[in-house]
Amino acid sequence: MKFGISYSTPYYGTDPEKLVAFARLAEECGFESIYVPEHIVLYPGAKVGAFEIPAALPYLDPLDCLSFIAAATERILLGTGVLLLPYHHPVILAKRLATVDVLSGGRMRLLTVGLGALPGEAEALGVDFATRGRRADEAIAVLRLLWSGGEEGVRHTGEFFAFSNLVSYPKPHQIANLPIHVGGSSAPAARRAGRLGDGYFPGGRPDPAQWELVRTTAIATGRDPDALEYTRTAPIDLSPDRLAALTREGVTRIVVNTPATTVEQQRRDLTDFARRFGL
Repeated sequence: MKFGISYSTPYYGTDPEKLVAFARLAEECGFESIYVPEHIVLYPGAKVGAFEIPAALPYLDPLDCLSFIAAATERILLGTGVLLLPYHHPVILAKRLATVDVLSGGRMRLLTVGLGALPGEAEALGVDFATRGRRADEAIAVLRLLWSGGEEGVRHTGEFFAFSNLVSYPKPHQIANLPIHVGGSSAPAARRAGRLGDGYFPGGRPDPAQWELVRTTAIATGRDPDALEYTRTAPIDLSPDRLAALTREGVTRIVVNTPATTVEQQRRDLTDFARRFGL
């Protein structure tokens, strides 16, 4: 089992010293990875289900945040949980992700993408909320095309993006394409992970049947389901029994979070977790 940790800037704040201290602590404790979330814009009344998101929550840009973390650490892998893919142009995003990967020495390896759940956020960015799933699918194809293309250039003609003879450098560090994990606790997200993803990260409290849907979709599209990673969230007080249950479900990575907002309590929580599971 691999273990990651999430750093929620809306909850922990945007103090750069605290961010660096947290990332270094996670690395010191043996965590494999650190994840940060994304919202590009919020607005009064924005809701995910019945939960209204306070409009003033401070979401740092995830890739800028991960670049900052990379500069202050040496080993820990960098992840998004999740990056809202339909709201990014893939030509620009390919460059930004490859740049972080190169400058971090190959640590931008846990990109997790989602669709976004706020219609007002999509509207503000000029994206049709109803077609954002198809837009994300095409963006994944464009990212991989640009990363794998050579000096002769690549072309693409799709529903949302079109270009001819584009050359995008730098490439990801020592691999052809960065892994792309698919986030979302829905059947369409599970199917997208099976068709297109390198892994699945449902978050929240997903239906265990969704992982089986990922696997059956992968098989139906001629992909190897055993090559896909399965990431789930858990609280910092995760018990060995619960970990064993998640392992039996096929989970390959656990991303935990701590409610602590002080550096001292965060250190206690992460250190206790690391000792409990022998990180």
